[in-house]
Amino acid sequence: MTPVSTSAAATSAATSTAASSAANPLVSLTSNFSDFLNLLMTQLQNQDPTSPMDANSFTSELVEFSSVEQQINTNTSLTTLIQLTQAGDVSQASAVVGKQVMVQSTQVPLQNGSGTLVFTANTAGPATITVQNANGGTLQQVTVNAAQGANTWSWNGTNSSGQTLPDGAYTVTVTNAAPGAAGAALPFTVVGTATGVTTANNTVNLQLGALSVPFANVVSVGS
Repeated sequence: MTPVSTSAAATSAATSTAASSAANPLVSLTSNFSDFLNLLMTQLQNQDPTSPMDANSFTSELVEFSSVEQQINTNTSLTTLIQLTQAGDVSQASAVVGKQVMVQSTQVPLQNGSGTLVFTANTAGPATITVQNANGGTLQQVTVNAAQGANTWSWNGTNSSGQTLPDGAYTVTVTNAAPGAAGAALPFTVVGTATGVTTANNTVNLQLGALSVPFANVVSVGS
């Protein structure tokens, strides 16, 4: 028996692959997988009995097809799970819109001409709070007598010249020393009113005016 040429079947498989290239990976893979099986069965049915083909390579490719198909199915399921989780996080984050929240951030939100931060000092003494713009320029710098433990500082939104600055997000640093003296950075959180929720790069962000922070950075929620 003379083996049947498989060129027609191969051409058909190539045409099918090209036609499905614009589809999603799983559909494309399924199409190629079916073409591969049809080609394999055609060759097996029409092989020369006196010189049977070596099926090892086909078996290896069959296993690879199945493995890739399972990986794509897993990735699709994970994507769906992430989307569902994000939807739940957005719903949860939306519940705090309009409320006062405390978040971890290196910037303080100036909202309606007011900004607030809470810093922690290990010992009582001077603490310097510096507010900077996006270019690193110092806008305001004040020294307060910090008590041991938590301390609250409120900013009226003015610079060192007394000019009122526009609402926005301003970089803040807090050190346990007077201006010009060497000191260590003190940990702090900022307080503001939640104004919205956004998602980016699989992360749910909470908006405090111009300040955007991951929802995971929320420390507490007030009324």
